[in-house]
Amino acid sequence: MPDNLARVDSGFSVPYAHSVARAVPAVAGVLNEQEIRATGETIAAGQEPSGAIGWPDGHVDAWNHVECAMALSVCGLRGPARLAYEWLRRTQRPDGSWARRTEAGGLVSDPSSESNHAAYVSVGVWHEFLVTRDAGFLRQMWPTVHRAIGFVLGLQTPRGEIIWERAADGTPGSYALLTGCASMYQSLRCAAALSELAGEPQPDWELAAGQLGHVVAAHPEAFADKARFSMDWYYPVLAGPVRGADAAARLAAGWPDYVVPGLGVRCVSDEPWVTGAETCELALALDAIGDRGRALELFADVQHLRDADGAYWTGLQFANQMHFPNERSHWTAAAIVLAADALSGTTGGAHLFRQAGADRATAPPADPGACGCQA
Repeated sequence: MPDNLARVDSGFSVPYAHSVARAVPAVAGVLNEQEIRATGETIAAGQEPSGAIGWPDGHVDAWNHVECAMALSVCGLRGPARLAYEWLRRTQRPDGSWARRTEAGGLVSDPSSESNHAAYVSVGVWHEFLVTRDAGFLRQMWPTVHRAIGFVLGLQTPRGEIIWERAADGTPGSYALLTGCASMYQSLRCAAALSELAGEPQPDWELAAGQLGHVVAAHPEAFADKARFSMDWYYPVLAGPVRGADAAARLAAGWPDYVVPGLGVRCVSDEPWVTGAETCELALALDAIGDRGRALELFADVQHLRDADGAYWTGLQFANQMHFPNERSHWTAAAIVLAADALSGTTGGAHLFRQAGADRATAPPADPGACGCQA
């Protein structure tokens, strides 16, 4: 099988890719390039010498770490971004996973692992390639992606959903999560694209993604009930399993429960608490289905969380007008950067979420019998 990466520099057409731009994003009337760059620099300032990018309390998980690496790349901070990916390469375990929780300095405090954390590495690597078109980087990270997806698919059930965790002793969890599985649909699609470029196509990954996407879109009984969380509402749209008229209907149904006009999106439906990351992710979901007007409105609304140096508070408890939790989080800053890129179409990775579900209108389940549907 030929290595398609060898053709990248000679104009090879990359699926889902757009022309590479070098500028930092700007969203007219909301944030300029300097302000977006300043947000990226607050992420880089919090990076450990090892390359790890953690939570406000210092601990690291692979999913949020990847999101921050993506934002660094969008801001043109190539060195910190590559250091973040090197941390992933160095800390991956032999089974393809990462520890659920690693403390600042590298001490593993929770050795169990989450399928969604491992899967998201493929999204980060694909995004980095779209932004930079660096074939050498992809070659270096391909073994990491391959091992990670192997771990993830080891937790997929015959019906198609993917169990959310594996304990430190190897025991799988007892249920699947809708948000995590929606995200893993996108991860599998990105991993399949990477496999084609690496010259090692993985048709089983495409089949697994198709079955997973169908279960996310059509089988709510496959997942634990987490409906109070806004992510379970919009993530099936954001990550691609639900698109078209179904996506518009899903977002319309939940809008009164989760969106606070002028402030953003609630983290949970039953608390007076809006969060920056959820608001930006909903903006990305809206942009993905062509609802640019409301995406821009939400992006502008959430700027009340911006601090003077470009960092972002995690959320606002709007009943008492206090930041809650009382922290600034790198993943919130990263979500701001990624939303700005999508809304401005600046870098090669700007349409990553829009393209995640480009074919969902016609994609059937890979095995209708496995989920109980008619063929």
